[in-house]
Amino acid sequence: MMIKEKMLIDGNWVDAKNGDVLNVINPATEEIFATVPKANESDIEWAIQAADKAFRTWSCLSVFERGKFLRKASDLVYHNARDIARLMTQEQGKPVKEALGEVNKGAEILRYYAEEGERIYGRIIANAEDHTESRVIYQPVGVAAAISPWNYPVELLAWKIGGALASGCTIVAKVPSETPLAPVAFVRCLVEAGVPSGVINIITGSGSTVGPVLMRSPVIKKIAFTGSTETGKEVLRGCVDTLKKVSLELGGSLPMIVCRDCNLEAAIKGAVRRSFRNMGQICIAINRIYVDKEIYETFLDGFIAATKRLTIGNGLLNDCDLGPVTTSAVVEKTKSHIQDAREKGAKIVCGGKKPEGKEFEKGYYFEPTILSDVDHDMLVMKEETFGPLVGVMPFGDLDEAVTLANDSCYGLAAIVFTESLSTANRLSLDLNAGNIAVNNVDAGVINAPYGGWKDSGFGHEHGPEGLHEYLNIKHVRMRYL
Repeated sequence: MMIKEKMLIDGNWVDAKNGDVLNVINPATEEIFATVPKANESDIEWAIQAADKAFRTWSCLSVFERGKFLRKASDLVYHNARDIARLMTQEQGKPVKEALGEVNKGAEILRYYAEEGERIYGRIIANAEDHTESRVIYQPVGVAAAISPWNYPVELLAWKIGGALASGCTIVAKVPSETPLAPVAFVRCLVEAGVPSGVINIITGSGSTVGPVLMRSPVIKKIAFTGSTETGKEVLRGCVDTLKKVSLELGGSLPMIVCRDCNLEAAIKGAVRRSFRNMGQICIAINRIYVDKEIYETFLDGFIAATKRLTIGNGLLNDCDLGPVTTSAVVEKTKSHIQDAREKGAKIVCGGKKPEGKEFEKGYYFEPTILSDVDHDMLVMKEETFGPLVGVMPFGDLDEAVTLANDSCYGLAAIVFTESLSTANRLSLDLNAGNIAVNNVDAGVINAPYGGWKDSGFGHEHGPEGLHEYLNIKHVRMRYL
């Protein structure tokens, strides 16, 4: 049965005014199973004006009142998590168990920001003059816009909605065209929680249409974007004339350094998880692994064996580790990076092709792939593949490891495995990235800041820093007469 979803504007679930729609494809079958409205400029402007009108009352509520809505919405997300997860699997491809974990994370994020909103503390600063002091307070920036990606369609939207609403902002969110259904279902929980009309507005449509309207609007005071570096730079350029606040969580080419003194079993397990979870479609997926030459062959053999144990299938029907990638473009880019590497001397030591079998004749399936004999002349070691592909190469000493890891325009995150406290400290300081994970592969947690360096963007989500992205600082100098 075809699903026909709608947009949310000013508390109303609506179609595009011109009736245009976008098709939603199931990547496991390549079949169209849903449509969503394809917004035009008139729809987007309506959403912006609705958010602007709602801001006047929403921003005046106490943080405790706003928190009540977020807590109730969090409960509703948990209650509806399995249904939302199944939608996500249909449109994105990840197995239901992975999708369910993401939806529950979205609920957790709403609850976290409900609580963090109550910890927006100001300061009182002494002045030199008698009977005079300075106060520093924080106020919401105004109407915010969110542009979120298709790889984690609920979680990455929740980061933005949670921070915006807790701070007192209203929001216009452009959800991904490839995976719009789960985020819309997530937002329905906020509506059912009683969030007033216009506080949240959800737009579906082409990024090339929606983005420019949001960027040039003088009403929008803040844009939070997660996506590719190339598109992020376009967003930044588009916001120059209106001098909006902008936070950009962009691409990455994450390095993992495996030292000779590491817990090898933990390092292999971590490499498999962070290289191939969600089929490598994660901004902090491992793209390149550097292994001490003394343990290189042992690590590589273990990594290959563990990767070959991963199961692939239709995540809606099978209890599998991996599903298809989300789009045919991901398959093509992965293939192009493999071809480039092979032409330059790399070897495929695992995967490298579409899985065999009748069940894989349709769908954007691809085997998790490991390349050896790689170097930095190859695209796989320079660009973000954003697919199930990783290159592995040896290093001689820590100086070389740091040089190789930092030889990238990206700086979102890095991973280190070592049992030496001194080595962990040195690499944590020397690696040029906004997030470092030592002896684990999860570089982001809800209550700590998450953001990139270099071409991986700027600004933060998660933690109190994620909340402050939606706040303006105001200095009030007071003299008591």
